[in-house]
Amino acid sequence: MALYDKLQQVMDDRNVEGYIDLIHDDAQIIFHKSGSRFSKSEWASMVTGMMQNPKFVSDASRCVYENNEILVAHNFMSYPDDTKEAVMLVCMLKDGQIISMETGATPLS
Repeated sequence: MALYDKLQQVMDDRNVEGYIDLIHDDAQIIFHKSGSRFSKSEWASMVTGMMQNPKFVSDASRCVYENNEILVAHNFMSYPDDTKEAVMLVCMLKDGQIISMETGATPLS
């Protein structure tokens, strides 16, 4: 199963443990908008809160490209504050896990 498919499955199931298992121990997560960087443990804490909130929803997702080194996906996301964004996700892969993840988001009106 492709990593994109695994990522979508754990997101759909709101399976935090399964999601965290897809992240490499040395991973860096980067928010393009703010420039903020997070380690795996910092990201795990944030993801737990997001997945526990039913208003955090991926309305649509598609894989743009994936191979053994990179995953590029596009999502439409809805957030607890009732905002929506188009989100580009770029993940560099190592040993079948995400070693680097960067998001870029465009607010939708």
